Amino acid sequence: MSTTLLHEGEDLRARTRAGQRVVVMTMGALHDGHATLIRTARERAGDDGEVVVTVFVNPLQFGAGEDLDRYPRTLEADVKIAEQAGADVVFAPSVDEVYPGGQPQVRITAGPMGERLEGAVRPGHFDGMLTVVAKLLHLTRADVALFGQKDAQQLALIRRMVRDLNFDVEIGAVPTVREPDGLALSSRNRYLSPDERRTALALSRALFAGRDRHAAQEALRARAAENPTTRARAQALGRIGEARAAADAQAVAAPGGPAAVVAAARQVLDEAGRREHDRPPFALDYLALVDPADFTDVTDGFRGEAVLAVAARVGTTRLIDNLPLTFGGHQ
Repeated sequence: MSTTLLHEGEDLRARTRAGQRVVVMTMGALHDGHATLIRTARERAGDDGEVVVTVFVNPLQFGAGEDLDRYPRTLEADVKIAEQAGADVVFAPSVDEVYPGGQPQVRITAGPMGERLEGAVRPGHFDGMLTVVAKLLHLTRADVALFGQKDAQQLALIRRMVRDLNFDVEIGAVPTVREPDGLALSSRNRYLSPDERRTALALSRALFAGRDRHAAQEALRARAAENPTTRARAQALGRIGEARAAADAQAVAAPGGPAAVVAAARQVLDEAGRREHDRPPFALDYLALVDPADFTDVTDGFRGEAVLAVAARVGTTRLIDNLPLTFGGHQ
């Protein structure tokens, strides 16, 4: 398959297609995570559809002191990766093509969800992100747009924008792609020195520790559901002095909740922070267990889908990661 490189929306609109147009939006510096998105888009589009990969480094979503100028721009390599993954078109517009006449005076506002977690650390970031996504949806005339789950808050906000503003497009999600050691793939990983990369593994290890704690809790909860008399048994064992057996029974009767999951993850991150004397600096921005509907913290007793999210700066490079968890149901 030969991939066509286009720079102007008019040329993209002039293309004919029989099936759906499936779009993957990127800022370039493509890696295996992007390739997975493109391959998924190819499967979704089928033989009759068209896969369009956008490459645009959006100045609106970079704040003061962030890495807009040093963000990697590797268009030639990006086209090759997109082609190998099955893209029909790489659409790489200029800033003037996306924002004719300069930065837009009218923008999309992310609202309260855009002020939490990433939005609190990077004010205005999500306003800029949603504005360019809306622009690219119009420029590409997408039927379907796929995004990675690694940027969970971004994904949630795009879905909310599409729903609230009646965009005629389907938004799909593709699971996070990881290195064999667990590090989530990111274009910013190339900034990490070997020592910094080892330190960065604290993010995924923390998430995995939270996931493991959650899995243990769900197993205990299932046991408690099968044996509703467990709490009474724990109390009876306590009365006769069987402390260890009573504790085990109590654990089954009342397993931990979201707070225990966060505590397990935080323990790993605290350890990474304490090792600054012999490792590159590690600075935690946030660790949170949130409801993906609005990115507010979940509390004990929560049931349903949740996201365990983390962000930290390793050296001068800022990284994010997350894992989806389900409370009160089977994984």
